[in-house]
Amino acid sequence: MRQIAQIIRLIHINFILIRHGLDEVVLATRLFAPLRFLAYLNPWYWTHNKDLPHEQRIRMALEELGPIFVKFGQMLSTRRDLLPEALANELALLQDRVPPFPGELAQKIVEKTYSQPLNTIFQEFNPSALASASIAQVHCAKLLDGTEVVIKILRPNIRKAISRDVDLLYTFARLLQRFSRDIQRLRPLEVIQEFERTLHDELDLMREAANASQLRRNFSNSPLLYIPEIYWHYTRQRVMVMERISGIPISNIDALRKHGIDLKKLAEQSVEIFFTQVIRDCFFHADMHPGNIFVATDNPSNPQYIAVDFGIMGTLGPKDQRYLAENLLAFFKRDYRRVAELHVESGWIPANTRVDEFEAAIRTVCEPIFERPLKDISFGQVLLKLFQTAKRFDMEVQPQLVLLQKTLLAVEGLGRQLYPELDLWNTAKPFLEKWLKQQVGAKAMIRKVRKLAPFWAEQAPDMPMLIYQSLQQLRQIEFNNRIKQDNVRREHSNRFVSRRRTFWLGAGLALLVSVGLNMGLSDYTTTAVPKLDWALAGVGIIALVFAFSSRRNKKWD
Repeated sequence: MRQIAQIIRLIHINFILIRHGLDEVVLATRLFAPLRFLAYLNPWYWTHNKDLPHEQRIRMALEELGPIFVKFGQMLSTRRDLLPEALANELALLQDRVPPFPGELAQKIVEKTYSQPLNTIFQEFNPSALASASIAQVHCAKLLDGTEVVIKILRPNIRKAISRDVDLLYTFARLLQRFSRDIQRLRPLEVIQEFERTLHDELDLMREAANASQLRRNFSNSPLLYIPEIYWHYTRQRVMVMERISGIPISNIDALRKHGIDLKKLAEQSVEIFFTQVIRDCFFHADMHPGNIFVATDNPSNPQYIAVDFGIMGTLGPKDQRYLAENLLAFFKRDYRRVAELHVESGWIPANTRVDEFEAAIRTVCEPIFERPLKDISFGQVLLKLFQTAKRFDMEVQPQLVLLQKTLLAVEGLGRQLYPELDLWNTAKPFLEKWLKQQVGAKAMIRKVRKLAPFWAEQAPDMPMLIYQSLQQLRQIEFNNRIKQDNVRREHSNRFVSRRRTFWLGAGLALLVSVGLNMGLSDYTTTAVPKLDWALAGVGIIALVFAFSSRRNKKWD
């Protein structure tokens, strides 16, 4: 039954692709070039708008195919290291404006999740969706105590739909890899695997709630960013309940101006929030598109951001965190040599890379952009060029850096929208310098000692025994090494003795056989045997005596 459903879905997908003229894209590849005439048999070939570029038609087809394909297009738009620029720009236009499912169905899902009637949980529940996305939709409600909340509910049968469509995406990827080398370079299977992992993370609202709680702790009492409170008592895997916030969508510039919001301050704070999450916490919101960001109106001169939707979060390890901070700081200082060295030290590019060549390549990309306002440059394009430059030096794709690139592009978009004159470099540089000062020097050492002090205090009583055991292990290792060395020497000596015995045995037998043959072939009597033969026979006998008297060196016995 599942296979029949997949076949029907596949037919529907092909119908939409052909209707948008995407059969031309496939037939334009080198493999199918001889079959190009088949495009003329497509009835929509004569009706669809041939002036539209195929990138736009791909975007339109994904929109019509449904929420999973829209989500896939959004994810693809962040992989500018893999896609052509025109296609990435077109896919970036995809939005999470998906038609909502009926409110009555949302109520049934909530009641089934809690196993009780809706009015025993909520005082009010608005069946009209406040927002609708590809994975879930949001409804307003009130708890029994009157607290206003929002309820995020997964779409019905979304897991089944995702599994079905992701399987089809894998099938498409395998077929395309066989048919085109250009497609192989884009590594479609790896892209879909990454997409599948992201989707499964977003399908667990308990995980999203945990992400929100962590981010809320990181920015507790912060004037920069506010994270709504999670109501854990009401949160399940398919339903999440959180505090309802009020603010102006970050994309509504006119409303921000009307409330007297300081746009320059707001733009600078977006940069500070980004680097605080990435450099200080190593945990950052990786889905910061305008639909997920709001601005509080309480303090227009010092505005505060409000973030929602925590399904996609990025993390950095301590090593990546430090190298990234040093890379950015060296980049801002135009120390391209240090940038190149850090790429090698971090393992992002091969260790055998010529640092001077990589340094020159980075300088060529970065030098033209400095001391220019944000409105005149695209940091996203610079970052893309850096990735392309590093790819020439066999830089491996770092998943954590891809999410970072996506987030930085979103921050740049916010800055460009709010205050085009923003100087990203001068805004970020003091923050990075402050962080690095906190990581090195006497204060950093004291802080690390304080952090490790409880662990050392706990281990202190066991230290004498640990030291004794370590010394015993060292003695045992030394003893074992000495035995191994003696065995090697004994084996070497035995081989020498064996070779010497073989030599004397062979020499003695050869001499005796030679003398015997000589005597047997001669006509003279034994008394008339020449002295030379007697001498050779004697030497042969002595050689045999040496061979059988050779013994192993007693030193190694």
